[in-house]
Amino acid sequence: MKILDISMPITENMNVYKDDPAKRPVITVVSDFSNGSAHETKIEMNVHTGTHIDMPLHMLENGQTIENINLEKVFTKCKVFDFVHAEEKISEEHLSGKTISEGDFILLKTKNSLVENPGKDFIYLDKSGAEYLAGKKVCGVGIDSLGIERNQPGHETHKILLSSEIVILEGLLLKNIEEGEYFLSALPINVPGADGAPVRAVLFA
Repeated sequence: MKILDISMPITENMNVYKDDPAKRPVITVVSDFSNGSAHETKIEMNVHTGTHIDMPLHMLENGQTIENINLEKVFTKCKVFDFVHAEEKISEEHLSGKTISEGDFILLKTKNSLVENPGKDFIYLDKSGAEYLAGKKVCGVGIDSLGIERNQPGHETHKILLSSEIVILEGLLLKNIEEGEYFLSALPINVPGADGAPVRAVLFA
């Protein structure tokens, strides 16, 4: 069995959503062996930094928060689909050619994985793609960008998925992952009341 890490390292120079400086983590050594008997580090960051899960409250008023997530949805079999040929977005047209069953967790590999920093023009999942996956009753969808949508009015992709209780997993690193079936572990840290949370996502092959 191989364990394949598909998570972003958390650093002060990491890629963040649309290169927004306000979203960069701040990592501070608060104690070291020059001033104490232990080494301790403090991290300040948005819960949507790096590889993370979006919960319904992120886009839906009164939506569920991270302590309510069904962990069986993020510790499960999954399917990786290779869409590196896709331009601009993933839509129903792309997804309809794949075998998708009820309860599947789908990971979308795009050309985002092939560049060091996709910036503001990353490949995303459009409304038709979100509606198609919701219709298939998948349990989750992940993507190799820091947002599952880019500039869609009303955050339609998020709302379609989250209102259908579909887990959104963003910020994956899929460059070295081939299309196929895997076992996914994407367990979030437990921050009660939070609209999302960082995860250490890995695939078992």
